[in-house]
Amino acid sequence: MTNFAKVASKPNELLSMTGYTLDEFNALLRSFEEACLECNQTLEGKERVNKPIIYRNSPFSSIADQLFFILTYTKQYATQTMHGQLFGISQPKANLWIHYLMPILSSALDKRKVLPIRDMQELDEKEASLYAHDGTERMIQRPKNNAKQKEHYSGKKKAHTVKNNVLTNSNCEVIFLTPTVEGRKHDKKLADESWYRLPEGSALLQDTGFQGFSAENVLILQPAKKPRGKNLSLEQKVVNRGISKIRIRIEHVISGIKRYRIVKDKCRNWLKGFTDLVMAIACGLHNLRLRFRPWKE
Repeated sequence: MTNFAKVASKPNELLSMTGYTLDEFNALLRSFEEACLECNQTLEGKERVNKPIIYRNSPFSSIADQLFFILTYTKQYATQTMHGQLFGISQPKANLWIHYLMPILSSALDKRKVLPIRDMQELDEKEASLYAHDGTERMIQRPKNNAKQKEHYSGKKKAHTVKNNVLTNSNCEVIFLTPTVEGRKHDKKLADESWYRLPEGSALLQDTGFQGFSAENVLILQPAKKPRGKNLSLEQKVVNRGISKIRIRIEHVISGIKRYRIVKDKCRNWLKGFTDLVMAIACGLHNLRLRFRPWKE
């Protein structure tokens, strides 16, 4: 049975299992402890009456062990049976702990002010800057309902998926995350429904999947599409390469988010709202990591 104390003295193992260094883990732990104390639900989902405490027979001897448990789950996304065996608990208990700790982890990240906003009206960017946005899809198990199968089938991925658009700033932090929608919905349509309100004079990088999208008082930077039956001019090719060299950063951001296999592998959790919650958490974990390991040009 593993626990945080066994891994804390092994930097490489801690980083591999959780995605965080010891300093990063401890920084999140302080907020996680506060969020645990503020949680008003029991492990079984009932309303809490008494202050939460750690019992002698608890599988986790400290709050650090609880954080280690849930970070390892988001990073590795093992089956609940396997994850439970790793921490000496059964699959049903592992399931209870996962769904108990996920909202607490989200609350802890919110306290660190690293979660992306979910409503563009809350965007607090005042100075013009360079932004980029892109869509990202995640595979899910095929829904049993025929109508839902059709909604979630992505022709691009040839699979059943859910989708989000992410908006990043010049520091490669995710500052806005759209709601999680069915994979069939187009990136541009999802962006249109988000009502972007970026600072006047800003520039927004996007790929050709957003063809026709625009935002008020914002310069759109997008590679030119190859005309049907014709070739791009030499000047257009040079401009496209220049835009792509900058826009590639958002692909790296999405790659950073998907270090956490819970948003990379096919989602196996069916609890309502879970796929949306874990995507927001993965973005928050990515943003917190950048606070300690800033993006290098």
